[in-house]
Amino acid sequence: QVQLVESGGGLVQTGGSLRLSCVASGSILGVDAMAWYRQAPGKARETIGTVTRGGGTRYVDSVKGRFTISRDNAKNSIYLQMNSLKPEDTAVYYCYGMIQSQHSVSYSPYWGQGTQVTVSS
Repeated sequence: QVQLVESGGGLVQTGGSLRLSCVASGSILGVDAMAWYRQAPGKARETIGTVTRGGGTRYVDSVKGRFTISRDNAKNSIYLQMNSLKPEDTAVYYCYGMIQSQHSVSYSPYWGQGTQVTVSS
């Protein structure tokens, strides 16, 4: 069984910073691309950014220059450093990973349970 567990969400004022973490655990053979998504109330889930196994990153325009995604392959972890937060960043944040479990010959998508980030004005 593979699980992704996020942590680090909370309440912060406009202009503040938060760092989210996500750890993949279980019977894991390999982790390929990972990503962060978010979903605000009444809106569709959107991609914040992705990171390849080699560390290459891509971001949605709305967070470029403010958010940084990184990963630690040894720990099967992905991180999201969020700076200069705005009220419109308020959402539930989810991590995502393409993971090969010990019971599979291919990679499958896995999601974390989500962590709430609220930015007050």
